Amino acid sequence: MSARAALALLLCHLFWTSASDAGPQSGTLRVATFNTELSRKGPGLLLRDLGRGDDQIRAVVGTIVEAGADILALQGVDWDYDLDSLRALQHRLKGAGQDYPYAFAVRPNSGLASGLDLDGDGRLAEPEDSWGWGQFTGQGGIALLSKHPIAASKAVNLTDMLWKDLPGHRMPVTLDGTPYPDAETAAQLRLSSTNHWAVPVTLENGQFLWILSFHAAPPVFDGAEDRNGRRNADEILIWTYLLDGTLNAQIPDPFVLMGDANNDPERGEGHNDAITRLLHHPRLQDVTPSDEAGQHSVIWDSTGPMRVDYVLPSAGLSVAGSGILRSNGSRHGLIWVDIRR
Repeated sequence: MSARAALALLLCHLFWTSASDAGPQSGTLRVATFNTELSRKGPGLLLRDLGRGDDQIRAVVGTIVEAGADILALQGVDWDYDLDSLRALQHRLKGAGQDYPYAFAVRPNSGLASGLDLDGDGRLAEPEDSWGWGQFTGQGGIALLSKHPIAASKAVNLTDMLWKDLPGHRMPVTLDGTPYPDAETAAQLRLSSTNHWAVPVTLENGQFLWILSFHAAPPVFDGAEDRNGRRNADEILIWTYLLDGTLNAQIPDPFVLMGDANNDPERGEGHNDAITRLLHHPRLQDVTPSDEAGQHSVIWDSTGPMRVDYVLPSAGLSVAGSGILRSNGSRHGLIWVDIRR
């Protein structure tokens, strides 16, 4: 390599590093989503670990602090009734220099016992028999942290919505064409595997910025009925119906939809048409952040790099920049978008 080429490469690297590491610029609002993968295998374990700290938690906290988002959607954070784990995370972040005084989380379907045999294997009370997969109530929940007040009383919560009530749903069927695993059980299935909610955040000018968030089920770990693939698709498509105003709820502009869709428009076993349809919705703009590693937001051992995490501002918002901040604490990157105020 010539000296001139080496210098050009160094300057390019320095520019990328300074641009990606910079916090929100003056006159912008940074919104971000991050699947922290902080979830633990039992209730109370995340709270314990947040209290004493470990390498993963330090890395996740460091990533969040470096990003400096004003509004942050989180996945992979265990929910508990008093939100003790979420408060502990707020405390850790404040101690590290990022104060998020406002938080929002509601009980997810993950780990919430249904009392039914949802996978039809003849056994009850397994993680697969919860309304959303989970070993305990609240495992792998989602949350919102904000530097601006959250109008929680105005939230629209679709977490309890029955799958059968989604227009044009893709509910699984058995080999003989009957509802899976049986008609009585299918009629009670909930669509959301964690949460689907929309909540307004109050900005300095008094205007609401609605935040829509979710974490869809992975479209794998099932059988020929493709129940997880079908559920993942409908967990994505629920937003298209909400934005169209066909779910008895109206979400006004401006808003940002962000979370982990567990679906790549080009790769993987998911129903790619679902995420493609969402990305092309007329009320959204597909901001496609990238860094020197590419546009992927996660790297899995089985599939390699994929784009599954999204920050999608409403069409009328002006985007000033976007990026991906990689983390040593999670396989997922933190996805951020700067919006002009």
